[in-house]
Amino acid sequence: MAIAKQFLKSKPVCKVTFSLSSDVVADAKDVAVLGEFNDWATEAATKLKKQKDGSYKATVELETGKEYAFRYLIDGATWTNDEAADKYIPSGVSYEENSVIVL
Repeated sequence: MAIAKQFLKSKPVCKVTFSLSSDVVADAKDVAVLGEFNDWATEAATKLKKQKDGSYKATVELETGKEYAFRYLIDGATWTNDEAADKYIPSGVSYEENSVIVL
């Protein structure tokens, strides 16, 4: 798991790359990241694309100066957090926590 941040100088936006390694996703067919930036909606989820090494990756542009809660959804059934998140907060819907990225 990893998160890469690329802050743009021309506008208040950060390109955030979310990635999950092949050992985390195993033989998953569908990997997505859901969070406050897409209203936690599965139909608006950001799909991660499978890489040659078996990992999954996607890049999203997010406004700087904010914090965004998110989680990964694997095959529409398994939720997982990112161990590289900046912090974690209670989800509010279960005893689990959400990952948070601070920009």
